[in-house]
Formats: sequence, structure tokens, C-alpha cells
Amino acid sequence: MTDNKLPMRAKLATSISRGAAALSRATGRGDGSVIGGRIGLMIDPNLLAELAAGRQIALISGTNGKTTTTRLTAAAMGVLGPVATNSLGANMPTGHTSALAKAGATPYAVLEVDEHYLKQVLDQTGPKVVALLNLSRDQLDRAKEVAMMAALWRDALPGRGLHLVANADDPMVVWAAGKAVAEGTPVTWVAAGQRFHDDSWVCPECGASIERNGEQWSCVQGNLTRPIPHWTVSGDGVVDNTGTYHHIELQLPGRVNRANAATALAVAAQFGVPPAKGVPELSKVASIAGRYATVVRDGRTIRLLLSKNPAGWLEAFDMAEDVPTLLSINARDPDGLDTSWLYDVDFSPLRGRRVLVTGDRAMDLAVRLEVNEVPFEHVKSFGQALSLVPPGRLEVIANYTAFQDIRAELDRVN
Repeated sequence: MTDNKLPMRAKLATSISRGAAALSRATGRGDGSVIGGRIGLMIDPNLLAELAAGRQIALISGTNGKTTTTRLTAAAMGVLGPVATNSLGANMPTGHTSALAKAGATPYAVLEVDEHYLKQVLDQTGPKVVALLNLSRDQLDRAKEVAMMAALWRDALPGRGLHLVANADDPMVVWAAGKAVAEGTPVTWVAAGQRFHDDSWVCPECGASIERNGEQWSCVQGNLTRPIPHWTVSGDGVVDNTGTYHHIELQLPGRVNRANAATALAVAAQFGVPPAKGVPELSKVASIAGRYATVVRDGRTIRLLLSKNPAGWLEAFDMAEDVPTLLSINARDPDGLDTSWLYDVDFSPLRGRRVLVTGDRAMDLAVRLEVNEVPFEHVKSFGQALSLVPPGRLEVIANYTAFQDIRAELDRVN
């Protein structure tokens, strides 16, 4: 909907939202992606729905990969015209509202959605496509248990008149989509992979065990089984639903990002983007809110990898090269206050490389590495780590606030 067609109250709320966001950026208090939406919704509680009206919208949700997949999807859909998106990861209704207000009138929007808010955002935006990436444990001190989250999705999705793009390799996602699919919701299955299995050994439908045989999985008693994927990852590219192979030259590392690219292309295809036109756009994406960014400092080439939970850490180990690696852990509110999740991560892939640890909860990480028999060095800061490693490459893997601390330190210097 254009600003001129908005109700007067929504026009006022949109204008003030943009102003608040701009002021936040100008004063260095933040990027404005939350405060703008918060103030706008205070003025007009229906503002998100008003701003969403008239746009074709894709929602991207899951535990991991939301920000990256959203960025890739927006890039692919950009061949059709302007796309509104919350590219910095503000993935709750305040962030969606701010993103749509800032973008103005666009025919399309691609919005990352926190998995807990999916129903609320579905209600307010009426999307054309919803992508379901994965579900795994994440900040259990303040978030829902995985099966509970899957059940909320399962109840929220039917009867929406949308198209699902869902991960065929995650039993929790397949079950969450199952009721909607059984009732006629069309679905595109993507073989997006699942490296972390500890949240999907038990069938959420009947409680029996899930048996795995290579890529295949199925409940040993019930009917829950891996659907036949329409899109797959193959080598350095993807195979689309027509069986056509598309080579992708991503700047983002790891198989997981090729899977994110496959999901992005599958979503964009539902809006009419031919994969052959979307693929070149994906290769232009180099960094997402600092994630995967490479910075050169004092003769060291530093790459930043954000990992927030066990599944994410396993993927980071797959992406990281066999070079000196700094691990940084905090346990502030955005990270979750409980660090016991460290015992859900297998750190053995780090054996044989030089490992340094830092952060507010470095000692928790140190004990965990001792249990996994991974030698390490404790450093008090990122700067000390940099001074100890020789010129060359340094991989940095950090959870949320630790990642932001290191980004801020690099930004101050560079």
C-alpha cells in the first residue's frame, strides 16, 4: 500500500516511525530497526497490517539461517522490483513495521520472522509464501522446547491460502507443516540438510523413535517420513524442481549456505523469478549484518562467524578453515543466560588446530573443551588474541553479544 492510500492514523504513525528510526541512527543509538516500529505501533496498533496490505510477502522463519536466507531471497526477488526487507535481523513485529515503513511503497517484501512470532505475523501480513527452515534447541532458559515450537507452527499454518517452502530433512519441520499440507496447502520441499539431530530422534506425532538411513528418515511406527524433495543441493549448486542444475558461486561459506540459497531460490520461484535469473544475484551477497565478514588487521585476515546454539556451532565448524580459531562466549540477555547448551556441542572437530577462548563465560567454554580433549589458550580480549596469533588467517566464532563486541572493536579500528 502506498503512503497516500494509508488511513490518516497510519500515515502519521509511519511518518513518526521513520523519524524515530532516523534519529536513532543519527545519534548513534542504533540502526532504528526496532525503535521506529515500536513507536509506530504505539500510535497505530494496526500499522503492520496497514503497511503489509497490497504487497506480495514472503516470511522466512526457523531457528538458524533466517537472516542469511532472508537476505538471499530478497536479492533473488530484486530482479522483479523493489523489495522491502528487515535485512539487519530485527525479526519481531516492531522490526517488520519499521522495515516496511522505511521502505515505503514496494510491490514485494521478504521478512525474517522469529519462530515464536510466526502466527502473529501471519495474522497481520497475509503472506504469499512462508519458508520453514529448521527447528532446534535455542536459549531454553527463555524459549520454548522444540516440540512445543513445532506444535505452535502446526496449528498456525493451516487455512492461510499460502505456499510453504519447507526443509524435508528436519522431522520437526515436516511434522509442523503436515496439518496444513494434509488440508491442501501446496508445499515445495527443499533438501536443506540437518547436521544436528539431537532434537529429532523422537517422532513428535506418536513418541516412537525416528530411524535414519543416510539422507532418509522415518518414524518406526507411524507415518511421519521424509518427503521427496523438489529442490536439492548438489556440489557447488542446486537442482531445481524441474531437475535443472544451477551452479552457484556464493561468497558465503559452507554447505549450509548453499542450502539457504536453494531455499531462497525456491521461495523466489513462487513469485515468478526463474532460477537462472535469481542465481547471479545470490553471488553478490558477501556479508549479512557482519556475518561472514572478512577484515584485514595487522597482517591478519579475520573472518567472523556468528553461532548462537548447538546446531549453529556445528555448522560453523564445517565452515571454518583449519587455522587458528578464536571462540568467544557471553551469556547476556540476548544470548540466553544458561550456558549448559555447550555440552550439546561436539567440539572435537577443533582438535589439531590452535584454539583460543575469550568472552564473559570463557571459563564455561574452557571446561567444555577440557571434557572434549581440545587444547586451548585463554585470552582476556580479542585484541590479545590478535597479538598472539601470527600473520595469516584467524577464524572467529562467537555467540550474539560476543560477536557484536568483536565487530564493534574492529569498527573502531577500521
